[in-house]
Amino acid sequence: MTDARSVIAALRRGDAPTPEALAWFARGLADGSVSDAQAGAFAMGVCLRGLPEAGRVALTRAMRDSGHVLDWDLDGPIVDKHSTGGIGDCTSLVLAPALAACGAYVPMISGRGLGHTGGTLDKLDAIPGYATAADEARFRRVVAGAGCAIVGASADIAPADRRLYAVRDVTATVESLDLICSSILSKKLAAGLQALVLDVKVGSGAFMKTAADARALARAMVDTANAAGCATAVLMTRMDEPLAPSLGNALEVDAAMRVLTGAETGPLHDLSVALGAEALDRAGIADGEAKLRKAIASGAAAERFARMVYGLGGPKGFVEDWTRFLPEATVIEEVPAPASGVVTAIDGEALGLAVVRMGGGRQVESDRIDPAVGLSDVVRLGTRVEKGQPLAKVHAAREGQAQEAARAVAAAVTLGEKAPKSGPLVIERVA
Repeated sequence: MTDARSVIAALRRGDAPTPEALAWFARGLADGSVSDAQAGAFAMGVCLRGLPEAGRVALTRAMRDSGHVLDWDLDGPIVDKHSTGGIGDCTSLVLAPALAACGAYVPMISGRGLGHTGGTLDKLDAIPGYATAADEARFRRVVAGAGCAIVGASADIAPADRRLYAVRDVTATVESLDLICSSILSKKLAAGLQALVLDVKVGSGAFMKTAADARALARAMVDTANAAGCATAVLMTRMDEPLAPSLGNALEVDAAMRVLTGAETGPLHDLSVALGAEALDRAGIADGEAKLRKAIASGAAAERFARMVYGLGGPKGFVEDWTRFLPEATVIEEVPAPASGVVTAIDGEALGLAVVRMGGGRQVESDRIDPAVGLSDVVRLGTRVEKGQPLAKVHAAREGQAQEAARAVAAAVTLGEKAPKSGPLVIERVA
């Protein structure tokens, strides 16, 4: 007979709990028979002692199975993507419909903004009428009809993770590699995936600041997901500047639409294709890169996005004239360069926090997001600017807010004489 105290005691001694004990503990988290104190002690035990790979896999499976696990009967592979979080990163909005146009199905369960990074659901909330909290029947209907649907997790998807994450947030155990893996993967695997690609970001705009930290997380995620039965690969990607030149919810939807409609290419397009090719390869679909480029260039991906938006309550003509539907900020001002020089560094985290302070993210859970605020036309690394030329445009609700954000942008951009060495967007592949 398993009980919470025996599981916690095993962790305290440095012994790995059995898969059966972890499954029991996950059920207890979901049904409330494990107390908050016991959940906190468990999280601290894992954080301090760690779990072997088999234990991490068992915990991931147990949290996946603590609620409803989706099952699909469709004529193509079920695939998805997850990012550890960056700035100006709206690849999900490009990638999901592009994968759908290549014959895959993408039931993407996404999240809200975290810290300085934007959340996919917050971005989609900028589209009038779009229902990020769709019920399962509607979710299934849109996935089958459009090939993709991006929504939030329902209450019965990995409820053990929801409970444990809330405890981790107040017990200083969020950064445990084992708990990060099981948290992310339990929700993704509960979506019934056959293949998954993970984007682990590295740099000033990412949570992982060094390649070594990112590589450790990437290895753990791949090994855990593959052992749990989902074919998975990781791309470690550079995040030392915004991926798209825009930060903020409506502004990032606009950036994604420009890529989907062929108006722009650049890093957002290229990373979406690279991640999508990995997902298709894991799912057994050959020539993924060529297929994805064609899906975007031909407008097939944009058409899938239009179907998804309409199916989830958004405007029918959104793709044809998206700027008419997206909210626009009251105050739009340029941030002048304080001197002439070359952009040698960008503090991505500082830019993200500037958007949060304008209301583009949450400082406390109850904050209401303003979808119109943010930054656009952010300069790229290596760009030469003259004094007074714009480093970015601030989109704000009030003049004082705009001025504060402009000061933050100017402080976040370093100007020098020599252009920095430009590394590849994809640093490393882990599979």
